Formats: sequence, C-alpha cells, structure tokens
Amino acid sequence: MTNDYMFRAVLQKNTKVLKGLIGALLHLDPESIEVEITNPIILGKSFENKDMILDINVIINGQTRLNLEMQIVNYHNWKERSLSYLCRSFDNVYKGDDYIKAIPVIQISFLDFDLFPENPEFYATYMMKNIKNDIIYTDKMHLSVIELNHTELATDEDRRYGIDQWVTFFKTKTWKELKAMTATNQYMEAAADTIFELSSDENIRELCRRRADYEAYERYNAAEHARKDDLITRQAAELVQKDSEIARLQALLSQTQQ
Repeated sequence: MTNDYMFRAVLQKNTKVLKGLIGALLHLDPESIEVEITNPIILGKSFENKDMILDINVIINGQTRLNLEMQIVNYHNWKERSLSYLCRSFDNVYKGDDYIKAIPVIQISFLDFDLFPENPEFYATYMMKNIKNDIIYTDKMHLSVIELNHTELATDEDRRYGIDQWVTFFKTKTWKELKAMTATNQYMEAAADTIFELSSDENIRELCRRRADYEAYERYNAAEHARKDDLITRQAAELVQKDSEIARLQALLSQTQQ
C-alpha cells in the first residue's frame, strides 16, 4: 500500500478499512465515525497525467475535513506542498457565510523519507501557536506527518492505537506476512481482502505498475539532482578555498616585493 494508487484504491473501495485507519490516526472508535469521500475517482480507469495527485479527501461525521496522502518520492518541498493542501482545504466557507462556520481540517501525510533529517519522528502533529507562550492560535488546522521508515520511534500512544502496525502493514511485501498481520485486526483483514480483490483486476494492476515505474523514475531524478547539487556545492567550496589561497599568496608576494 505504499504504492499511492493502491493506497487510494483500497481506502476508496472499502469504507471499513478507511474507518479503521482514520480511527487509529485520530484515536477514535472506528465504529463511531461516518465517512464521506469528496473526491472519488473511477478505479481502474487509465489516466494520462503520470504525476496526478492521489490524495483522498474525507468528511468525518459531517464536521471535519481530512486529507490523507501517501508520498514516496522526496521532492524536498513537502513542508510547503502540504501546507498548501491544508490551506486549500480550510478555505471551505461558502460565499455569504460567516468565517466561524469554517470546519476543522486535518492533513495527514505518509512519507517514505525524513522530513527533518536532524529530528526524525514517527508520528508528529503541527499546529499554529504563539511562539512566546505556546497559546494555540486555532485548533481548526492540524498538519500531521507519519514517517514510514521510523516505526522504532513510535510512542506508547502510537502503539496503543496500532499506528505502527498500520505502517508495517503498508510496507509488507508478501501475502504470507500480510495475512499473518490480519489475524487480530479486522480492519487490516478487510484491507488485505480488498488488496487481493483489486490485484485481481488487470487494469488496476497496470495502473499500480505505472505508478511504481513513475515513482522509480522520479526517485532516480531526485537522487541525480541531489548528486549534482552536492557536486556544485563542493566545487563552489573548492573555488572559494582556491580564491582564498590565491589572495593569501598575492598578499605574501606583495609583502616580499616591498
């Protein structure tokens, strides 16, 4: 399910899975929530835009807007990109209505890279607050990030709600491991059954392959750009060092001539 098309397809296809995942993420009883997907896609239909956004927008109990997204490739712009998604979702007041009617929005991103390499964290949530006294400006905007490669940093609370288990489920690569994980979790069992059903559809398998190929290509490009940027940085540093050495030698020569 780290394939963003399969992630999108499973959550849209099976409401029980969607409720189970949302319940874990938001610490809610899955059976106490109602969900409505506001941006459904036609599963299995071919798409031309390879970099199409496959996030899933959900209204929870008619009063909270949630955006879920799986992001594997690091374009080094996720902070700005996710903030843009969050702000668009918050702009939900109809013309003529009072702004107080804006419903809360939550952006939750599953990332297969470190957002802050110097401060890795498994499940982090950010809000707007006063930097002097920590007073929350509003509780209507939450931005959360789950780093798929840091389940070892899951807190006791994360483990109590099974969020680390969901991430392990997402990254499982064999049917045997997948089925073993579902023995004690009815929502993951529903997810595994839905993955099996969707994988039986050749059109969906092909779309998943296309997304995987595109992501591999983008990973290569991102790595190549990073390599070139590093090379340019090192070359610039070497030029500065050489300029400094030339200046030192010129100063020494000037002193000698005097």
